[in-house]
Amino acid sequence: MADTGTLQLHESPRMNGMIKSELIARLAEAYPNLFHKDVERIVNTVFDEIAEALSRGDRVELRGFGAFSVRHRPARDGRNPRTGTPVSVKEKFVPFFKTGKELRERVDASR
Repeated sequence: MADTGTLQLHESPRMNGMIKSELIARLAEAYPNLFHKDVERIVNTVFDEIAEALSRGDRVELRGFGAFSVRHRPARDGRNPRTGTPVSVKEKFVPFFKTGKELRERVDASR
């Protein structure tokens, strides 16, 4: 059942990237044995699980692709760019993605 081949994603009609619905459509096309609704459920489940793990403060690593983690941004003094007046910026936790070596090499080789 496991297909170890890579999915060939052709250039998107949108020159600036791919949206989730395009990813789902391409996966459904590449794997005709799966129903479109099942592909959509799989993609949503993967994204939901990554989001849930990050909300718990966990790290998610996808070997060869990269790792998602949460970074802490401490409170700081900022400036309103329009008026220049000082603004207090609260601390926050933000998602962070670090690419894996295989993905970096693949992207670099394609340029």
